Amino acid sequence: MTPPDASGDRWSDLGRPPLNAPGLRRAIVRPDGLWTSLEVVSATGSTNSDLAARAADLPEGAVLIAEEQTEGRGRLDRRWSAPARSGLFFSVLLKPAEVPVERWGWLPLLAGVAVATALSRSAGVDTALKWPNDLLVNVGGEERKAGGILAERTADGVGVVVGIGINVSLSDKELPVPGAGSLLLAGAVSTDRDPLLRSVLRSLDKWYGDWRTAGGDPAASRLQEAYAAGCATLGRTVRAELPGGRSLTGEAVAVDGHGRLVLATEEGMQQPVGAGDVVHLRPWTGAEDTRDGGVS
Repeated sequence: MTPPDASGDRWSDLGRPPLNAPGLRRAIVRPDGLWTSLEVVSATGSTNSDLAARAADLPEGAVLIAEEQTEGRGRLDRRWSAPARSGLFFSVLLKPAEVPVERWGWLPLLAGVAVATALSRSAGVDTALKWPNDLLVNVGGEERKAGGILAERTADGVGVVVGIGINVSLSDKELPVPGAGSLLLAGAVSTDRDPLLRSVLRSLDKWYGDWRTAGGDPAASRLQEAYAAGCATLGRTVRAELPGGRSLTGEAVAVDGHGRLVLATEEGMQQPVGAGDVVHLRPWTGAEDTRDGGVS
């Protein structure tokens, strides 16, 4: 039975029907595939937190989807929320035992490539990547954040929970901040969440399988090449705000083999910065600009 929405009435918003959990399971959970279970709940605080709490008792490939998240988390514990059934809010459990742990940092970037590839195909929306974890779409000629990715190690250290949030049908009035966007506002050919989710999960299966087969090597799996091709950050001058009030400004010239962003500074140095070291990454025009725009 499809779960009710947060209000208890599954048909309270006919423009945003609930996900078809049985249909999704039939399409996604297969004996020879990555996905081993798929659960849809009407509402929860955070799918990442819920899945991480159960990770030790679940096999790889568990998928947890919420019709509404009341305490959604982004990188550095930033909070966000959206109306019920207005987007795709889900987490997946991955346990890449055959991949060296030092390469697990590629998982959020892998998820970004997989999601962008899927949305370009199934929604007809060109989706770019802002390093390290944002999904960008074009709304009226303006680049806006329509989603984000959060990867967290499980408590036992043997897995990673990857959380993905995508704004699908949010209108202008529903945006959490002016700089946010949605697939609807970007002119998507479809905002039907069931096929969109199927497309994303199949794309994740493909990219994760290739990466795992290559032992997590981002070059051999072509992940590094694909990420660079879709990364809107590359070629731009940015300022990386670091802990302790420090900052580093330079042109983003590459994503290295560890998934770090390489900045070419005015001093002629090429300095890599890791996602865990960056508080904010902002475009830099030479003038002080403290606007967040919802894309950090």
